[in-house]
Order: sequence, then C-alpha cells, then structure tokens
Amino acid sequence: MEKRAYFRAPLLPWLLLAPQLVIISVFFFWPAAQAVVQSLQMQDSFGLSTQWVGLDNFRQLLGDPAYLESFKTTAIFSVLVAVVGIALALMLAVFADRIVRGALAYRTLLIVPYAVAPAVAGVLWLFMFSPDIGVVSWTLAHAFGFNWNHLLNSGHAMGLIVAAAVWKQISYNFLFFVAGLQSVPHSLIEAAAIDGARPWRRFWDIQLPMLSPTTFFLLVINVVYAFFDTFAIIDATTQGGPGRDTAILVFKVYHDGVKGGDLGGSAAQSVILMFVVIALTVVQFRYVERKVNY
Repeated sequence: MEKRAYFRAPLLPWLLLAPQLVIISVFFFWPAAQAVVQSLQMQDSFGLSTQWVGLDNFRQLLGDPAYLESFKTTAIFSVLVAVVGIALALMLAVFADRIVRGALAYRTLLIVPYAVAPAVAGVLWLFMFSPDIGVVSWTLAHAFGFNWNHLLNSGHAMGLIVAAAVWKQISYNFLFFVAGLQSVPHSLIEAAAIDGARPWRRFWDIQLPMLSPTTFFLLVINVVYAFFDTFAIIDATTQGGPGRDTAILVFKVYHDGVKGGDLGGSAAQSVILMFVVIALTVVQFRYVERKVNY
C-alpha cells in the first residue's frame, strides 16, 4: 500500500521547507541570477562603469579557441576523476568489507582525506611531486629512471591534478560503497558460495548489480565535483599550466575574471558552465539511470 503524509495545516509543509528554500534562494538562485545579468554586461575591472552588450560576451567566448580548448581539458579531467575515483573507492570498499580484525581502524584511515581542505590537498601533492624536492618524483627518477616534471610536461600536470582530486574525493566514494556493500544480503553471498561461485563471480553477479544505485549517485556527484570543487586543487598545484593545458572551465572563470579583469566575460563563462553541468546531470538521469537496478 502506498503511504503518504497528510498535514492538517496547509501551511505546515511550506514552513518545514522554508529553511531549505531560503538557503537555496540565497546561495544559488540569487547568485545565478546575478551571473546571468552580468554576463549580458561589460564592466571595468573595478565594477564602476557598466555597459549593456547583450550576447556579445557569449559570441566572443564561442569564437575563442583557448576557451573551446578548455572544454576538451575539462572533459578529460572530469572523466578521469570520476572513473578512477569510483573504481579505486569500490576496490577499497570491497577489501574493507572483507576485513574482520581492525576493520574500524582501516575504514577510519580511509576517511581521513575527506577532512583535508582542497587547497591543502593540492599543496601536499605539489610537494610530493615537486621536480626538485618531491619524494615521489625523486623515487621515480632514481628507481625507475622516469623524470617527472609537471611544470613542463602537460601530461604530468594532468596526472598530478587528477591524482590530487581523486585522493581528495575517494573517502566520500568509499563511505557510500561500504554502506552499499553492507546492505547486500549475506544470504545471497552464502548461497552463491555454496553453489561454487568464486569471490570474483559473486562480486560481479551479485554485489555489483546491487550497487548500481550507489554507483549512479556517485557518478553524478563526482562529475559535479570535477567541474566545480577542484578549483582550489588546480590553483594550488599547476595554476592552469603548463600554458593553459590544465585550465579547466571553473579555473578559467576565476583567471579571466579576477586576474584578467574581464568581469562580463567570466560571468558568461560561469553561466555556460552552469548550463553544461545541468545538461550533463539531465543526460545522466535520462539515459544512464536506465541501467540502474533498484
């Protein structure tokens, strides 16, 4: 039977929703509306004079090869962060779910990176991979003969920001996968084991399909994270370099608006970025969710 909540007072549901609606309006809808208005204007660096230019900012952006190249950079970065982050977190969650002794300590250590600020995470990875004093770069050079230099090599720079972003987000993914694995009925696993199914077959045929809602949720969250929440990591590590090879869309909004003084152009970039993320989220819910087993 379908269960519904009925309120005697018609205003009570709205009163319960009011705090969240106020927060969303103040911190999302109002800034988004301001960005749309500013994207149709041209302002000086100090915001003292404003001129209405309509869609000129958008036309200039779509005709800029450097801005169009940032779409490719963002796509590569977001795919790597989402896929690698989800895969590693799932692997760690499977291992943690099988540990009997010290499981609490093991899981606690894997949650620690989530408490680290993105800028701090970027600085940590920057020091580890520094071409001059980095522990990891020194090990790569002396043990494997691999000369790491993210200041000159764009592939190394992309690898650095992807590794830092994945490390920062992996705890979040890990928590949800552990919770999902614990919700899988042990009777199904035991029945498959009695039938002779090996651990890999039990995971692939039973646990992974039942984790599809969690995986889909984390896919959406990780894509949004890669588009928005990785700005501090990139600013602390590569600052969009070498050249503009790691300047994803959210970093370019900051660079052109704050450092370049193009407030109208950066507002137009933020509007485009917002609609891109909304479109990606809709596509994921429209097509990817079909493969989810609830």
